[in-house]
Amino acid sequence: MPNRIGRIYSRKDFLKIAGARRKWVASGLILQVRPSDEPAEAGAHAEGRRVGFTASKKVGNAVKRNRAKRRLRAAVREVMVDGAASAHDYVVIARAETVTRPYDLLKQDLAAGLRRLKVQRPGGNPEDGAS
Repeated sequence: MPNRIGRIYSRKDFLKIAGARRKWVASGLILQVRPSDEPAEAGAHAEGRRVGFTASKKVGNAVKRNRAKRRLRAAVREVMVDGAASAHDYVVIARAETVTRPYDLLKQDLAAGLRRLKVQRPGGNPEDGAS
């Protein structure tokens, strides 16, 4: 699959991305981005793109946090596979509203974040239309 996105699991990587201090805050999520340190060959299947997900206890109990992360993973699959620039690492952070926000608006929040942080893949993104 040429358009897969890799995953970030280590705390060290999450802290590096947060340290870059490039973020976009929307009602449904927070998007952080940093150019990737990984060589393109190592993540060839993911084109050097990796995404990490997090939800703090501010989102709610474990059930709400897991639901929020599932919704964010689904939105990332639909929006970022074709819409995010290569050779970047991303962290998507759930907010309290992530659980109840309409899914289409959640995808729009993500697409707007990619645009605002200037990491949208050239040629745009189909989920980008209504904003």
